[in-house]
Amino acid sequence: MSLYPWDEVDGLRLFTDYLKVLGIAHLDPEKYGEEGLKGKRLGVLNGSSWIMLWATYFGRKYLPGVHLVNAGTEAMQLNFMEAYQNGKPTPPQSNIDAMARYAIDLVELANVDAVLITCSTMNRSYPFVSKALEPYGVPVMPIDLPMMQKAVEHGGRVLVVATHGPTVNSTQLLLQETAEKMGKKIEYSGLHIETPWHRLAEFDIEGHNQALAQAVRQKIQEEKIDCVVFAQLSMTVFLLSYPDPEKEFGVPIYTSGKCGFEAMREILLRK
Repeated sequence: MSLYPWDEVDGLRLFTDYLKVLGIAHLDPEKYGEEGLKGKRLGVLNGSSWIMLWATYFGRKYLPGVHLVNAGTEAMQLNFMEAYQNGKPTPPQSNIDAMARYAIDLVELANVDAVLITCSTMNRSYPFVSKALEPYGVPVMPIDLPMMQKAVEHGGRVLVVATHGPTVNSTQLLLQETAEKMGKKIEYSGLHIETPWHRLAEFDIEGHNQALAQAVRQKIQEEKIDCVVFAQLSMTVFLLSYPDPEKEFGVPIYTSGKCGFEAMREILLRK
C-alpha cells in the first residue's frame, strides 16, 4: 500500500510522457510540427512553475513546431496568493517587476521571437513587460486577450468564470479594458467557483471539468448568457472533456489556452 500520492504513479510512463510534451533543451528546430512554425521560438511567461505543463501541452497542440521556452516560478504565485489573502493589492508590484525581468531574460538569453504572458492574475504586468521589451522589438501578448476580444465581438452578456480568487479582478478588468479599446459596450456576470481549483489540488482533472460544467449549466439556467470565458490557463483542460462546448452548452466557451495560442500563431507566422 502506497504512503504518498506520488507512489501511485508509474514513474517510467510519467517521465516518458513528460518528455514527449516538454522534451529536453536543444538548439536545433523542433523535430515535429508545421514547416511554417519550425525554427520559431516563443517565450512563455508563466505565473507559476506547475502551469508549465499546461502551457507546453496546449502550446504544442496549437503551435506545432514552435520551440517553447518557459520562465516563471512558484514563488510568484505564492507571493500574489499571500497578498490576496492579506487584502493587499494583487498582483504585487514586485511580481510585475519580476515578470519584466523574466521577459528580458527570455529575449537576451533565448532570443525568442515573441513573449506570451500565460498567467491571468499577472495580465496586469502586460504594459510593464511590453515597455521592457520595446528596445528589442519583440511582441508581447497576454494569453487572455484574444478570448476577451472574441467575447466582445460575440456580444451580449458574457459569463466570466474564475476558480482562483487572485485572478477574479484581473480578468474582469481585462474584459472591460478590451471592450473599451474595441469601442464597444459589454455586459458581464462574474462567477468565482473554488471547487474546480480544489479538485485540481486533489489530482482530479475530470472532477475539475465536471464542476465547471455544472456551474456553467446552472448559471445559464439562472440568467441569459451569450458566451463564457474561462479566466485561467489551467481551465483549458475543460476542452479535454468537452471538445465542442457550444454544442454541449448552447453557447461558446472561450479558453485562453486555445484562443491565446491560436492568436500567437498568427504573430509568429508573420515573423
